[in-house]
Amino acid sequence: MGLFDFQEFLSAFIVLFAVIDMIGSIPIILNLKQKGRSVNATKATLIALALLLGFYFAGDVLLKLFQVDIASFAVAGAFVIFLMSLEMILDIEIFKNTGPIKEATLVPLVFPLLAGAGAFTTLISLRAEYASVNIVLALVLNMVWVYIVLRLTDRIERLLGKGGIYVIRKFFGIILLAISVRLFTANLSLLIEQFQNT
Repeated sequence: MGLFDFQEFLSAFIVLFAVIDMIGSIPIILNLKQKGRSVNATKATLIALALLLGFYFAGDVLLKLFQVDIASFAVAGAFVIFLMSLEMILDIEIFKNTGPIKEATLVPLVFPLLAGAGAFTTLISLRAEYASVNIVLALVLNMVWVYIVLRLTDRIERLLGKGGIYVIRKFFGIILLAISVRLFTANLSLLIEQFQNT
């Protein structure tokens, strides 16, 4: 698991906070409620946490199955995070959240909003850089935040206002963009080293 490092924990928390983008999801959650689609905060949080932890610990087994190393996955993850940041900064939709299931707690809330491709990719990408204990703690704390937001969606929207949510979304979009560039450059150099050593 490695040793606890506050700097690593904080970095992992901020990355996951930006990727999960719970504040940016408030308008979507409110829209679901207006359409009469109930959202169970406890159920959504626990299922999302279980899925993300499961993928975090079993993801490398899946990668080995497809003969992909973590550095390669991290480079691929950097592209996904880059596209997500563009969505947030430019207000465009790249990832279409369409699915056949009408249950709001599982789809689209748990998947793909909370435990989607971006979160899965980010967790595996973070493994290439940080100790597991810091990532798991950051993930659990993010899920506590998710639960609080789900319980208090209406109040948070009133508090921040549409303008506040918009600004926060843009700010974290820029942070994600910077993170994707760092992930790409750090892991690309690792892949180049591996290629030169073979």
